[in-house]
Amino acid sequence: MAERAVSSDVGTWTWWITSWLPSWCPTSHSKLKEVEERMLQSIKSKFSKQFVHISNDNKLWTLAFNSGVDCKTPLVLLHGFGGGVGLWTMNLEALFQQRPVYAFDLLGFGQSSRPQFSTDAQVAETQFVESVEEWREKLGLETMILLGHNLGGYLAAAYSLNYPSRVKHLILVEPWGFPERPEPGNQDRPIPVWIKALGDLLSPFNPLAGLRLAGPLGPFLVQTLRPDFKKKFATIFNDNTVTEYIYHLNVQTPSGETAFKNMTIPYGWAKRPMLQRIGLIHSDIPITVIYGSRSSIDGHSGNSIKEMRPNSHVEIIVSSSFFSPLLLLVLQFIQTRACLELLP
Repeated sequence: MAERAVSSDVGTWTWWITSWLPSWCPTSHSKLKEVEERMLQSIKSKFSKQFVHISNDNKLWTLAFNSGVDCKTPLVLLHGFGGGVGLWTMNLEALFQQRPVYAFDLLGFGQSSRPQFSTDAQVAETQFVESVEEWREKLGLETMILLGHNLGGYLAAAYSLNYPSRVKHLILVEPWGFPERPEPGNQDRPIPVWIKALGDLLSPFNPLAGLRLAGPLGPFLVQTLRPDFKKKFATIFNDNTVTEYIYHLNVQTPSGETAFKNMTIPYGWAKRPMLQRIGLIHSDIPITVIYGSRSSIDGHSGNSIKEMRPNSHVEIIVSSSFFSPLLLLVLQFIQTRACLELLP
Protein backbone atom coordinates (compact mmCIF):
# COMPACT_ATOMS: atom_id res chain seq x y z
CA MET A 1 0.00 0.00 0.00
CA ALA A 2 2.83 2.38 0.90
CA GLU A 3 4.58 1.76 -2.42
CA ARG A 4 1.32 2.39 -4.31
CA ALA A 5 0.81 5.66 -2.42
CA VAL A 6 4.36 6.80 -3.19
CA SER A 7 3.88 5.91 -6.87
CA SER A 8 0.64 7.89 -6.92
CA ASP A 9 2.31 10.89 -5.32
CA VAL A 10 5.17 10.79 -7.86
CA GLY A 11 2.68 10.53 -10.73
CA THR A 12 0.69 13.51 -9.44
CA TRP A 13 3.86 15.53 -8.92
CA THR A 14 5.27 14.83 -12.39
CA TRP A 15 1.86 15.47 -14.00
CA TRP A 16 1.66 18.87 -12.29
CA ILE A 17 5.17 19.81 -13.44
CA THR A 18 4.69 18.68 -17.05
CA SER A 19 1.32 20.44 -17.23
CA TRP A 20 2.83 23.68 -15.97
CA LEU A 21 5.99 23.63 -18.12
CA PRO A 22 4.36 24.60 -21.45
CA SER A 23 3.29 27.95 -19.96
CA TRP A 24 6.94 28.63 -19.19
CA CYS A 25 7.90 28.08 -22.82
CA PRO A 26 7.65 30.74 -25.55
CA THR A 27 5.24 28.67 -27.62
CA SER A 28 1.59 28.41 -28.61
CA HIS A 29 -0.54 26.57 -31.13
CA SER A 30 -0.54 29.64 -33.37
CA LYS A 31 3.27 29.73 -33.36
CA LEU A 32 3.38 26.04 -34.29
CA LYS A 33 0.91 26.67 -37.09
CA GLU A 34 2.89 29.65 -38.40
CA VAL A 35 6.25 27.86 -38.48
CA GLU A 36 4.67 24.78 -40.09
CA GLU A 37 3.37 27.01 -42.88
CA ARG A 38 6.93 28.19 -43.42
CA MET A 39 8.09 24.58 -43.51
CA LEU A 40 5.62 23.84 -46.31
CA GLN A 41 6.31 26.96 -48.40
CA SER A 42 8.81 25.10 -50.57
CA ILE A 43 5.96 22.96 -51.95
CA LYS A 44 4.76 24.77 -55.08
CA SER A 45 1.99 22.39 -56.11
CA LYS A 46 -1.52 22.61 -54.73
CA PHE A 47 -2.52 20.50 -51.76
CA SER A 48 -5.25 20.53 -49.15
CA LYS A 49 -5.03 20.89 -45.37
CA GLN A 50 -7.75 19.85 -42.98
CA PHE A 51 -8.57 18.39 -39.60
CA VAL A 52 -10.09 14.93 -39.92
CA HIS A 53 -12.46 14.36 -37.00
CA ILE A 54 -12.43 10.98 -35.28
CA SER A 55 -14.01 9.64 -32.08
CA ASN A 56 -13.94 11.28 -28.64
CA ASP A 57 -13.83 14.77 -30.19
CA ASN A 58 -10.29 14.15 -31.42
CA LYS A 59 -9.01 15.41 -34.76
CA LEU A 60 -5.96 14.62 -36.88
CA TRP A 61 -4.22 17.38 -38.83
CA THR A 62 -3.90 16.14 -42.42
CA LEU A 63 -2.18 17.14 -45.67
CA ALA A 64 -3.54 15.62 -48.89
CA PHE A 65 -1.73 15.64 -52.24
CA ASN A 66 -3.46 14.43 -55.37
CA SER A 67 -2.06 14.89 -58.88
CA GLY A 68 -5.03 13.24 -60.57
CA VAL A 69 -3.79 9.65 -60.33
CA ASP A 70 -6.72 8.44 -58.26
CA CYS A 71 -6.44 4.93 -59.67
CA LYS A 72 -3.16 4.39 -57.81
CA THR A 73 -3.07 3.10 -54.24
CA PRO A 74 -2.43 6.13 -52.00
CA LEU A 75 0.72 6.47 -49.95
CA VAL A 76 0.17 7.36 -46.29
CA LEU A 77 3.06 8.78 -44.25
CA LEU A 78 3.36 8.30 -40.47
CA HIS A 79 6.03 10.47 -38.86
CA GLY A 80 8.31 9.51 -36.00
CA PHE A 81 8.51 10.45 -32.32
CA GLY A 82 8.49 14.21 -31.83
CA GLY A 83 7.76 14.79 -35.52
CA GLY A 84 5.03 16.32 -37.62
CA VAL A 85 3.81 16.66 -41.19
CA GLY A 86 6.22 19.52 -41.94
CA LEU A 87 9.23 17.21 -41.71
CA TRP A 88 8.13 15.48 -44.93
CA THR A 89 8.52 18.72 -46.89
CA MET A 90 11.53 17.48 -48.90
CA ASN A 91 9.61 14.39 -50.00
CA LEU A 92 6.05 15.39 -50.64
CA GLU A 93 6.14 17.17 -53.99
CA ALA A 94 8.16 14.44 -55.67
CA LEU A 95 6.17 11.59 -54.13
CA PHE A 96 2.69 12.67 -55.13
CA GLN A 97 3.61 12.86 -58.82
CA GLN A 98 3.16 9.08 -58.85
CA ARG A 99 0.11 8.56 -56.64
CA PRO A 100 -2.06 10.33 -54.03
CA VAL A 101 -0.11 11.05 -50.85
CA TYR A 102 -1.44 11.75 -47.36
CA ALA A 103 0.49 12.83 -44.30
CA PHE A 104 -1.03 13.51 -40.90
CA ASP A 105 0.12 14.37 -37.41
CA LEU A 106 -0.25 11.30 -35.24
CA LEU A 107 -2.72 11.50 -32.38
CA GLY A 108 -0.97 13.33 -29.54
CA PHE A 109 1.58 15.06 -31.78
CA GLY A 110 1.86 18.20 -33.90
CA GLN A 111 -1.42 20.02 -34.52
CA SER A 112 -3.54 16.93 -33.89
CA SER A 113 -5.53 16.52 -30.69
CA ARG A 114 -3.55 15.75 -27.57
CA PRO A 115 -5.76 13.45 -25.46
CA GLN A 116 -4.82 11.53 -22.36
CA PHE A 117 -3.53 8.08 -23.30
CA SER A 118 -3.71 4.95 -21.21
CA THR A 119 -0.70 4.17 -19.03
CA ASP A 120 -0.92 0.57 -20.24
CA ALA A 121 1.45 0.00 -23.20
CA GLN A 122 -0.90 -2.31 -25.10
CA VAL A 123 -3.92 -0.05 -24.65
CA ALA A 124 -1.91 3.03 -25.67
CA GLU A 125 -0.75 1.23 -28.82
CA THR A 126 -4.35 0.31 -29.60
CA GLN A 127 -5.38 3.96 -29.19
CA PHE A 128 -2.82 4.96 -31.81
CA VAL A 129 -3.83 2.16 -34.19
CA GLU A 130 -7.55 2.84 -33.88
CA SER A 131 -6.98 6.54 -34.57
CA VAL A 132 -5.25 5.59 -37.85
CA GLU A 133 -8.12 3.28 -38.80
CA GLU A 134 -10.77 5.90 -37.99
CA TRP A 135 -8.80 8.43 -40.05
CA ARG A 136 -8.65 6.00 -43.01
CA GLU A 137 -12.35 5.28 -42.77
CA LYS A 138 -13.27 8.98 -42.63
CA LEU A 139 -11.25 9.66 -45.80
CA GLY A 140 -12.69 6.63 -47.58
CA LEU A 141 -9.36 5.01 -48.45
CA GLU A 142 -9.94 1.34 -49.28
CA THR A 143 -6.28 0.36 -49.21
CA MET A 144 -2.97 2.17 -48.78
CA ILE A 145 0.78 1.88 -48.96
CA LEU A 146 1.74 2.60 -45.36
CA LEU A 147 5.11 4.23 -44.70
CA GLY A 148 6.22 4.83 -41.13
CA HIS A 149 9.39 6.44 -39.81
CA ASN A 150 10.73 5.70 -36.31
CA LEU A 151 7.69 5.44 -33.98
CA GLY A 152 5.54 5.71 -37.12
CA GLY A 153 7.15 2.49 -38.36
CA TYR A 154 6.20 0.69 -35.17
CA LEU A 155 2.62 1.95 -35.43
CA ALA A 156 2.43 1.12 -39.15
CA ALA A 157 3.40 -2.47 -38.34
CA ALA A 158 0.88 -2.59 -35.47
CA TYR A 159 -1.81 -1.28 -37.82
CA SER A 160 -0.91 -3.91 -40.43
CA LEU A 161 -1.36 -6.61 -37.80
CA ASN A 162 -4.84 -5.39 -36.96
CA TYR A 163 -6.07 -4.32 -40.39
CA PRO A 164 -4.15 -6.39 -42.97
CA SER A 165 -6.78 -6.01 -45.69
CA ARG A 166 -6.13 -2.26 -45.76
CA VAL A 167 -2.37 -2.44 -46.36
CA LYS A 168 -0.96 -3.10 -49.85
CA HIS A 169 2.67 -2.54 -48.87
CA LEU A 170 4.42 -1.74 -45.59
CA ILE A 171 7.49 0.53 -45.69
CA LEU A 172 9.50 0.83 -42.47
CA VAL A 173 12.00 3.70 -42.40
CA GLU A 174 14.43 3.30 -39.49
CA PRO A 175 11.64 1.80 -37.36
CA TRP A 176 11.75 2.10 -33.59
CA GLY A 177 10.65 -0.61 -31.18
CA PHE A 178 11.42 -3.81 -33.06
CA PRO A 179 14.19 -5.66 -31.16
CA GLU A 180 13.96 -6.83 -27.57
CA ARG A 181 16.16 -5.18 -25.01
CA PRO A 182 19.35 -7.27 -24.86
CA GLU A 183 20.44 -8.90 -21.64
CA PRO A 184 23.09 -6.84 -19.79
CA GLY A 185 25.90 -9.20 -20.79
CA ASN A 186 24.86 -9.32 -24.45
CA GLN A 187 24.99 -5.63 -25.26
CA ASP A 188 27.52 -4.59 -27.92
CA ARG A 189 28.19 -1.36 -26.04
CA PRO A 190 27.44 -1.59 -22.30
CA ILE A 191 25.52 1.40 -20.93
CA PRO A 192 27.79 3.51 -18.70
CA VAL A 193 26.87 3.66 -15.01
CA TRP A 194 26.37 7.44 -15.11
CA ILE A 195 23.84 7.12 -17.93
CA LYS A 196 21.95 4.47 -15.96
CA ALA A 197 21.90 6.75 -12.91
CA LEU A 198 20.68 9.69 -14.99
CA GLY A 199 18.04 7.50 -16.61
CA ASP A 200 16.76 6.40 -13.21
CA LEU A 201 16.61 10.02 -12.07
CA LEU A 202 14.64 11.16 -15.12
CA SER A 203 12.42 8.07 -15.46
CA PRO A 204 9.33 9.68 -13.86
CA PHE A 205 9.39 12.47 -16.44
CA ASN A 206 8.40 12.63 -20.09
CA PRO A 207 11.29 12.32 -22.59
CA LEU A 208 11.11 15.99 -23.60
CA ALA A 209 10.46 17.51 -20.18
CA GLY A 210 13.99 18.93 -20.16
CA LEU A 211 13.24 20.96 -23.28
CA ARG A 212 10.18 22.46 -21.60
CA LEU A 213 12.15 23.07 -18.41
CA ALA A 214 14.61 25.17 -20.42
CA GLY A 215 11.82 27.67 -21.00
CA PRO A 216 12.94 30.66 -23.12
CA LEU A 217 16.30 28.95 -23.71
CA GLY A 218 14.59 26.02 -25.46
CA PRO A 219 14.95 27.24 -29.07
CA PHE A 220 18.66 27.94 -28.52
CA LEU A 221 19.02 24.49 -26.93
CA VAL A 222 17.56 22.76 -30.00
CA GLN A 223 19.85 24.74 -32.33
CA THR A 224 22.92 23.94 -30.22
CA LEU A 225 22.33 20.27 -29.43
CA ARG A 226 20.80 19.22 -32.76
CA PRO A 227 22.48 21.16 -35.58
CA ASP A 228 21.83 18.13 -37.81
CA PHE A 229 18.18 19.16 -38.17
CA LYS A 230 19.21 22.36 -39.89
CA LYS A 231 21.80 20.60 -42.08
CA LYS A 232 19.27 18.05 -43.38
CA PHE A 233 17.11 20.83 -44.78
CA ALA A 234 19.92 23.17 -45.84
CA THR A 235 18.91 22.97 -49.51
CA ILE A 236 15.60 24.73 -48.83
CA PHE A 237 16.16 26.72 -45.61
CA ASN A 238 19.06 29.00 -44.69
CA ASP A 239 17.56 30.15 -41.38
CA ASN A 240 16.27 28.52 -38.19
CA THR A 241 12.86 27.50 -39.56
CA VAL A 242 13.48 23.77 -39.03
CA THR A 243 14.77 24.04 -35.48
CA GLU A 244 11.91 26.40 -34.61
CA TYR A 245 9.45 23.86 -35.98
CA ILE A 246 11.06 21.04 -33.97
CA TYR A 247 10.91 23.22 -30.87
CA HIS A 248 7.24 24.20 -31.20
CA LEU A 249 6.26 20.60 -32.02
CA ASN A 250 7.76 19.32 -28.81
CA VAL A 251 7.00 21.86 -26.09
CA GLN A 252 3.23 21.76 -26.44
CA THR A 253 1.26 19.89 -23.76
CA PRO A 254 2.63 16.31 -23.74
CA SER A 255 0.26 13.59 -24.94
CA GLY A 256 1.66 11.24 -27.57
CA GLU A 257 5.01 11.78 -25.88
CA THR A 258 3.55 10.47 -22.61
CA ALA A 259 2.08 7.47 -24.45
CA PHE A 260 5.51 6.76 -25.96
CA LYS A 261 7.08 6.89 -22.49
CA ASN A 262 4.52 4.38 -21.24
CA MET A 263 5.30 2.12 -24.19
CA THR A 264 9.01 1.95 -23.33
CA ILE A 265 11.30 0.43 -20.76
CA PRO A 266 14.55 2.10 -19.65
CA TYR A 267 16.90 3.41 -22.35
CA GLY A 268 14.23 3.55 -25.06
CA TRP A 269 13.42 -0.12 -25.68
CA ALA A 270 9.83 -1.10 -26.46
CA LYS A 271 7.79 -2.88 -23.80
CA ARG A 272 6.12 -4.84 -26.59
CA PRO A 273 8.87 -5.41 -29.19
CA MET A 274 7.48 -5.66 -32.70
CA LEU A 275 9.82 -8.49 -33.73
CA GLN A 276 7.82 -10.73 -31.41
CA ARG A 277 4.78 -10.13 -33.65
CA ILE A 278 6.06 -9.23 -37.12
CA GLY A 279 5.73 -12.84 -38.29
CA LEU A 280 1.97 -12.60 -37.68
CA ILE A 281 1.46 -9.94 -40.35
CA HIS A 282 -0.24 -11.53 -43.37
CA SER A 283 2.33 -13.11 -45.65
CA ASP A 284 0.88 -11.39 -48.72
CA ILE A 285 1.85 -7.92 -47.39
CA PRO A 286 5.29 -7.07 -48.80
CA ILE A 287 7.63 -5.19 -46.47
CA THR A 288 10.43 -2.77 -47.35
CA VAL A 289 12.85 -1.79 -44.58
CA ILE A 290 15.02 1.31 -45.04
CA TYR A 291 17.98 2.25 -42.88
CA GLY A 292 20.39 5.15 -43.06
CA SER A 293 24.06 4.18 -43.22
CA ARG A 294 24.65 6.08 -39.95
CA SER A 295 21.35 5.30 -38.29
CA SER A 296 21.07 5.27 -34.50
CA ILE A 297 18.28 2.67 -34.84
CA ASP A 298 19.28 -1.00 -34.67
CA GLY A 299 19.73 -2.12 -38.28
CA HIS A 300 19.69 -5.86 -37.53
CA SER A 301 15.90 -5.85 -37.31
CA GLY A 302 15.58 -5.81 -41.11
CA ASN A 303 17.46 -9.10 -41.39
CA SER A 304 15.41 -10.54 -38.54
CA ILE A 305 12.18 -9.59 -40.32
CA LYS A 306 13.40 -11.31 -43.47
CA GLU A 307 14.30 -14.48 -41.56
CA MET A 308 10.92 -14.52 -39.80
CA ARG A 309 8.95 -14.12 -43.04
CA PRO A 310 10.43 -16.72 -45.42
CA ASN A 311 7.25 -16.85 -47.51
CA SER A 312 6.87 -13.09 -47.87
CA HIS A 313 8.63 -10.43 -49.86
CA VAL A 314 11.00 -8.45 -47.62
CA GLU A 315 13.34 -5.86 -49.13
CA ILE A 316 16.14 -4.25 -47.09
CA ILE A 317 17.69 -0.99 -48.28
CA VAL A 318 20.61 0.85 -46.67
CA SER A 319 21.25 4.39 -47.84
CA SER A 320 22.91 7.63 -46.75
CA SER A 321 19.50 9.34 -46.88
CA PHE A 322 15.80 8.43 -46.92
CA PHE A 323 14.71 11.66 -48.58
CA SER A 324 13.10 11.95 -51.99
CA PRO A 325 15.52 10.06 -54.30
CA LEU A 326 15.46 6.91 -52.20
CA LEU A 327 11.73 7.00 -51.52
CA LEU A 328 11.05 7.52 -55.21
CA LEU A 329 13.20 4.49 -55.97
CA VAL A 330 11.22 2.43 -53.47
CA LEU A 331 7.90 3.57 -54.94
CA GLN A 332 9.09 2.81 -58.47
CA PHE A 333 9.95 -0.68 -57.25
CA ILE A 334 6.50 -1.03 -55.70
CA GLN A 335 4.86 0.16 -58.90
CA THR A 336 6.87 -2.29 -61.01
CA ARG A 337 5.94 -5.13 -58.69
CA ALA A 338 2.29 -4.06 -58.74
CA CYS A 339 2.24 -4.02 -62.55
CA LEU A 340 3.62 -7.55 -62.63
CA GLU A 341 0.85 -8.63 -60.28
CA LEU A 342 -1.81 -6.53 -62.06
CA LEU A 343 -2.43 -4.45 -58.94
CA PRO A 344 -2.77 -0.65 -58.80
